[in-house]
Amino acid sequence: MSMRKMVPYCLLLAVALMPSLVSSQARRPAMFFEGARLIIGDRNAAIENSAFLVEGDTFTWVGRKGERQPPAGATRVDLTGKTVIPSLIDGHNHTGLVNVRDGSNTKANYTRENLIDQLQRYAYYGVGATLSMGLEQDQELAYKLRDEVIPNAARFLTVGKGIAATPMAGPTGEARLGIPWGAANPEEGRRHVRELHERKVHFVKIWVDDRDRTVPKVTPETYRAIIDEAHKNGMEALAHLSRTSALEDAKDLMKAGIDGFVHLVRDRDVDDEYLAIVKAHPRVWSGPNMPGAGATREHIDALSETLPAAQIAAMRADLERRTTSNAPPDALYQLHCRNLKKIHDAGMIIGLGTDGTGDGFGVHEQMYSYTNCGMTSAEAIIAATSINARLLGLTKMGTVAVGKEASFNVLDANPLDNIMNSYRGISSVYLRGAKVDRVTLTARMLAGGKAAN
Repeated sequence: MSMRKMVPYCLLLAVALMPSLVSSQARRPAMFFEGARLIIGDRNAAIENSAFLVEGDTFTWVGRKGERQPPAGATRVDLTGKTVIPSLIDGHNHTGLVNVRDGSNTKANYTRENLIDQLQRYAYYGVGATLSMGLEQDQELAYKLRDEVIPNAARFLTVGKGIAATPMAGPTGEARLGIPWGAANPEEGRRHVRELHERKVHFVKIWVDDRDRTVPKVTPETYRAIIDEAHKNGMEALAHLSRTSALEDAKDLMKAGIDGFVHLVRDRDVDDEYLAIVKAHPRVWSGPNMPGAGATREHIDALSETLPAAQIAAMRADLERRTTSNAPPDALYQLHCRNLKKIHDAGMIIGLGTDGTGDGFGVHEQMYSYTNCGMTSAEAIIAATSINARLLGLTKMGTVAVGKEASFNVLDANPLDNIMNSYRGISSVYLRGAKVDRVTLTARMLAGGKAAN
């Protein structure tokens, strides 16, 4: 179900790259995969002992093993005992400013090399597309990457510059200062929306946040003008919610026509009035990013495949401190859990965003948190695949189905039994019909080498 009629920027990307893509795909032999449990990515039941045909970058047949034979010349791939899911999608991140290899967070990190390094980390963990949410230090570079297909890398999407009350993002370090557009009044807000529209941006990010009362906050009159101008131009408006007044802001934003939230209400428990407004606005969606309650041992083990040894040692030391201190459960995490369950039960559309900074693993952590907070493993997978694809206008992604892009993950175990199986034992990753070279990627990432571009 489409949120609004839109012309997704992913389609523009496909048209721009059509000649080179067609020639390369024509040389790739058809591949016939058989024997896996196939989780389609929507509400349909998994197909046991499945088979599917990939030609070029597209699924051209999906069914059960034995229902048809592979075409002449096709490469047969035996997936007996494996589980296949669609590529995952991260609907909210901030790639480029953090250097995952050394942990630094600075504007100087926003380079093509660093962005591609992060997109390849996403690909390594089975994430096929990411939406960078409003902190683009170099807009020209961001728009250029948006229009490229990079081998062994997730697709890069961007909202360009987000809009705050001032160009300052608050006390979050040098890296974020001065990047957002400032809109002190409705006229400035409308002008920035038109500038984004000229760059073929579909989503307008609004920071409705005073950063713990340290910066001015976008006024209701201004965010109403931004939302109105976005809708006039066929765009959608997404809101970042504060840590101090999120509940009341979210109520008014829904009444003002906001299309989605990139955070949960996180200052207090949602109330009956809020849930009634949610039910009255069934098209509004949420991309919760659950705060980290601390990495589990399994998460750290998975990240050890791509992060330097010093970072992994620090994470394991933190885990040891948490497990021996008998500290109470993280209160902010528990608040998020309660609010996620309430809006889910009220019928709000739940996508998935990490608010991450480029290690690529966050989607798996979010799915794990979703199941901890009452969603089923199937619902968590759907949020990260078909729902996110629909929300972001990625019409060729999200499910394993005829006509869709052949981007999928092959897993050693069934994530419907345990969502951690989405990353424990990833056997292989395919993006756009091509197998991702995870061996080369992990060797380069651990060695601190440069990303191929």
